[in-house]
Amino acid sequence: MIKKITVLLIIIFFTASCGFTPIYSNKNGNDISIEELSFTGDRKLNNFLKSNLNRYKNNDNASKKISLEVLTNYQKITLSKDLTGSINKYELIADVTFTIMPTNRKLVFNQKKLMENMSNKTDEKDYENSTKQTFANIIVNELILKLTEIK
Repeated sequence: MIKKITVLLIIIFFTASCGFTPIYSNKNGNDISIEELSFTGDRKLNNFLKSNLNRYKNNDNASKKISLEVLTNYQKITLSKDLTGSINKYELIADVTFTIMPTNRKLVFNQKKLMENMSNKTDEKDYENSTKQTFANIIVNELILKLTEIK
């Protein structure tokens, strides 16, 4: 019984002072202000990126003021066909290159996803647009994380 209490106290003592802090606690993007945005490439993907980046526009309290040039490339590649020649699988690829204007530094982000062919083409187009929006969300989150790391 005393052995169990001693082990329990030792565990509590060591875990209580471990100093846990969340990784992303100070990387929320509050010190970034995007002054200017210019887009080239896929229109829908650009619109999704623009709507995600608008929350970082013209932040007066920000210490980092940047301008971004965005170049997007979106591809829908056929991966496989059946015996009749109908497409079974696609691969959706989004390549986004951000050029940070004060420093001319380039950040490149890639996203890929496999997609099955759907019999209803409207549903397939909606799914593809949803995938583009997901790509844009992930890419903007990664971009903000990289921008907060840049001195």
